[in-house]
Amino acid sequence: MHADQDSQYAATRFKDLLARHGALPSMSRCGNCYNNAHAESFWSRLKTELLDGGVFPGLAEARLEISHYIAYYNAERRHTALGYQSPNHFESHLQTMS
Repeated sequence: MHADQDSQYAATRFKDLLARHGALPSMSRCGNCYNNAHAESFWSRLKTELLDGGVFPGLAEARLEISHYIAYYNAERRHTALGYQSPNHFESHLQTMS
């Protein structure tokens, strides 16, 4: 579970929750805002484009919608940092060049 250095992600209760679910914590290095910029960008887009202040009716709906969003984000969504290509297209193009 990647997060920034906000206090809620460093709190003991949150760390315990991760441990109970077998998740490993991951944080950006202090003072290095570009350490994990791609993950930060993804979470920002997910919050803005999918959640938009709303909530899911239940866990099953949340899992389904989030999995659909991840598929869209990787296969179709164009990213300015990738020359307006999807991540999948960008990576496949890189592999053909090497």
